[in-house]
Amino acid sequence: MSQIGRMNTLYVLREVDFGVYLDGEELGDILLPKREVPPGTQIDDPLEVFIYFDSSDTIIASTKKPKTQVNELAYLQVVDNNDMGSFLDWGLSKDLLVHFSEQKHQLLKNRHYAVHTYLYNVSQRIVASTKLDKFLLKDLPSYNPGEKVELFIVSLTDLGYKAIIENEYWGLLFKDEVFRPLEQGQRLEGYIKQVRPDGKIDLSLQEPGRKHYDAATQKI
Repeated sequence: MSQIGRMNTLYVLREVDFGVYLDGEELGDILLPKREVPPGTQIDDPLEVFIYFDSSDTIIASTKKPKTQVNELAYLQVVDNNDMGSFLDWGLSKDLLVHFSEQKHQLLKNRHYAVHTYLYNVSQRIVASTKLDKFLLKDLPSYNPGEKVELFIVSLTDLGYKAIIENEYWGLLFKDEVFRPLEQGQRLEGYIKQVRPDGKIDLSLQEPGRKHYDAATQKI
């Protein structure tokens, strides 16, 4: 099943002067523009492409992999603002829109922000939001202490680094337990330190039971 906003493997149906048409299954035939057709492409060849809407709101394919896909988090730069909202650079010719209603606070041009990319239900257009909470799970986390997880660093607070765990829950890396600089938008492996009764999650960058090596003091 072909998915808008994701990388897909599609097969070449036919060639035209301005590119090739791919079998988009239930989405219909999808154009891959000539400038993006790999040299030597033949009918029935499989191609890895990203499916999205171009500036004329037509479904189109690209061999470029964007900086984010639907249901993913990313840290992207604002390249423009207008009366619709803010536009982010995600590596494609058509910028990614964050509607004003999906902005937790005003987005400033040239600044970077953590966003969640999703399909807008009404139009099926690919958009983004800085209101990250609405895309996270609300039930009590079932992680176990010591479990390895993927972290996405969102912000630095007085207590430490707020991170999103496996695209599912908020967690916190306490500042006095982080021994190397971290950056917003950084992805890294971490560990569950504990899940509190209220559902809040404490995180660690050190594997449980492993002592931290301090390179500056040469001490363990």
